[in-house]
Amino acid sequence: MWQAEHVRARLSALYPQCSIEILGMTTRGDQILDRALSKVGGKGLFVKELEVAMAEGRADLAVHSLKDVPMELPEGFALAAVLEREDPRDAFVSNDYASLDALPHGAVVGTSSLRRQSLIAARYPHLVIQPLRGNLDTRLGKLDRGDYAAIILAAAGLKRLGLPQRIRALLEPETSLPAAGQGAMAIEIAERNDGLDLHALLAPLNHEATAQAVSAERKVSKVFGGSCQIPLAAFATVDAGQMRLRAMVATPDGSRMASAEVSGPAAAPEQLGEQVAELLRGQDAEAILAVCATAAPADDQPAA
Repeated sequence: MWQAEHVRARLSALYPQCSIEILGMTTRGDQILDRALSKVGGKGLFVKELEVAMAEGRADLAVHSLKDVPMELPEGFALAAVLEREDPRDAFVSNDYASLDALPHGAVVGTSSLRRQSLIAARYPHLVIQPLRGNLDTRLGKLDRGDYAAIILAAAGLKRLGLPQRIRALLEPETSLPAAGQGAMAIEIAERNDGLDLHALLAPLNHEATAQAVSAERKVSKVFGGSCQIPLAAFATVDAGQMRLRAMVATPDGSRMASAEVSGPAAAPEQLGEQVAELLRGQDAEAILAVCATAAPADDQPAA
């Protein structure tokens, strides 16, 4: 809802003559909170209802966290704009400990992400990782009740909702490589034939460097069938027209991992995505991902 309000404010400033209404909706991703996303359908759970509303003409556009958007959109839908990225890093949140390094043996860490799970398990095998679902307030409430010693969240969400004080430490990409699209918002539209050019109307909101970066990241994820069901990270930065793209795939327990990095012109993001994917293939990335389904723990079992 914060994201929708933010986009409405931006559009209202651009087009003060327009009346912009928000159609609040609850998706299956919001409703199913007792199981890990990887077990109930993954990223599409957060966008399907919004796409139906656009297809039926009840809504003109939808605002998404880009990391929740499937790599393949249904026919007739497109991403019309990618807004400037917020902090893409993961955040360590705890009431009692200052960092992952400070957690004692057997401490329980909560996360909804297989990517975070694998990265933590690889570096901190003495910690217990358990699923964590729900909106931000729900997750923080579970931490405050003592269900977890710490939880890992996206820094962007905490900052956008005015809760940066809950962040005890930010995990740098070298430690916890972000998910494809993390920290970025995207606006999705449906094709229409009423003469309204939504692409042109939304173009001023598009941030080119962010759009280039996430295009490369999403290409890596797309190559490997990216979803919530595989531990995959992809993160690009753009500086003076040059892009640095890093990516990683791993087993959920962190025991096997492949990582790669490429640099090149930011104007060719998908080619860079293909290059880094090819480097990962050379490290048996597909074999690593092939064991994910059997390696992932059951929803009610902690990951070692």
